[in-house]
Amino acid sequence: MHDPTPDTSLGSFAAVLAGELPGAWTSTYHPDRGGLNVHHVLTDAVWDMNEVAEALANNNVDHCAVLQRHDGTRLFVAEPLGHAEGYLIAALAPDDVPAEAFRGVREPDGIAVDADPFSAAEDITFDLLPRYYVAARQVFRNAEQLTGASSAPERLVMTWSDGALMVDEPDRADVTQVLTDHGFVLDTARSVLVLSGDDTARQAASVRASGERLSELGVDTVLRHPQTRPALGTTPVAPPATSSAPSARRR
Repeated sequence: MHDPTPDTSLGSFAAVLAGELPGAWTSTYHPDRGGLNVHHVLTDAVWDMNEVAEALANNNVDHCAVLQRHDGTRLFVAEPLGHAEGYLIAALAPDDVPAEAFRGVREPDGIAVDADPFSAAEDITFDLLPRYYVAARQVFRNAEQLTGASSAPERLVMTWSDGALMVDEPDRADVTQVLTDHGFVLDTARSVLVLSGDDTARQAASVRASGERLSELGVDTVLRHPQTRPALGTTPVAPPATSSAPSARRR
């Protein structure tokens, strides 16, 4: 049976709270640094756009605590604005995730809890953490998609044209440099790079060598024939129609 009058100082509160939450949590107390606002690294990571964010925007954080679970989940604990009792608790945003992954994800806003760590643990378990799980899952899913998109190789298309190979002028200077180093010549009028087909053996060697170098830069090379189009002013010849009528017999 727990003490009905627990120590309500922030550090002690956070330490007891860590032992009441589901899973293995640790508590780290960040003390007052002489009135200097040196806890901005933590407050900037608070994942909230409601009550906690408003309190942080209007009040310097002299001291605070951070609870961390073995899976990286973190909770920020601070005193409320003014002379209100209890504490403000909010999730901290996941580390090492690109900012783009948070786009479109609703913040799992924090909560105000009583100074009793036992009732606070229930509020966190059944209110704050479920919202955090939903938001974090979406952020990690977005991050995976961003990573997959960024790791997918670029593709450079070389198109045959009357024996020569043509490439649209790349946006990347390093890709352009590789192509010109291997015999492609820039046609500024058409904004294309052209590899002559006068010497087919040299052309093939240039394509092979440039392809290997581009692969090292994360660029795939694709050879493509131009799309064939029917000549202007011509129409396809329709096959002769077959008649189902019986042929006439000569007597």
